[in-house]
Amino acid sequence: MMSASKTGESRAESAGALRCRRKFLRFFPGGFADETYVEWERGYKWETHERWEEALGRGEFRRLLRAGEFKEVAARAVRVEQRSRYSMIFSFEKMALRDAVKSDEGARAFAEGLYEFLHGAGSMERKFERWVEAVASLPRRQTRVLTWPLVTVFGFIAQPEQHIFLKPTVTRVAAREYGFDFRYESRPSWETYASLLEFAETIRRDQRSLRPRDMIDIQSFMWVQGSDEYAE
Repeated sequence: MMSASKTGESRAESAGALRCRRKFLRFFPGGFADETYVEWERGYKWETHERWEEALGRGEFRRLLRAGEFKEVAARAVRVEQRSRYSMIFSFEKMALRDAVKSDEGARAFAEGLYEFLHGAGSMERKFERWVEAVASLPRRQTRVLTWPLVTVFGFIAQPEQHIFLKPTVTRVAAREYGFDFRYESRPSWETYASLLEFAETIRRDQRSLRPRDMIDIQSFMWVQGSDEYAE
């Protein structure tokens, strides 16, 4: 028999899921197919993904690595994100990344680390851990490079079917509103990312009638719950 505490917890989570769904539908009555939703949230993120495919699709990415064009890989990655209608990372994070990949050593660590994260062999856990190690190894001038937005933005842009973007403050608020126990630590780690993926899967399951297509829809749903842009 389920304990009373577990029963209460499930009810709270279900209530949170319902409350968050109602909020999302107040802004976007058509759900993930809503024209305003596509214009405000999904459209520019998908366009950024398409630009990534053009600039750094797997074949082109591999060709650049084999040619030793590590700085070109880094430049293209930064440029794809910068051209987004609404930037997903802060200006100080962009500057930190640009500084970090100016050297040959930094550009190579970034390019090879990112390729292995996106296309390498092994479990997602191990690939994510190696990617965090690669970002942590990048040269630092003034601002730290190892932030959650920088660690997660390129996976989200390149592979929105499986990777999600983490904005710490917004995501933590969204998890609280949803009733999800998000295991967050400020230093990027697999434990936190795995918890985020679990949160994303919970939303996908609970909101399946809205037909979320990928992590762009899931991340946008979180954003509506936690961002001041959608304060009620």
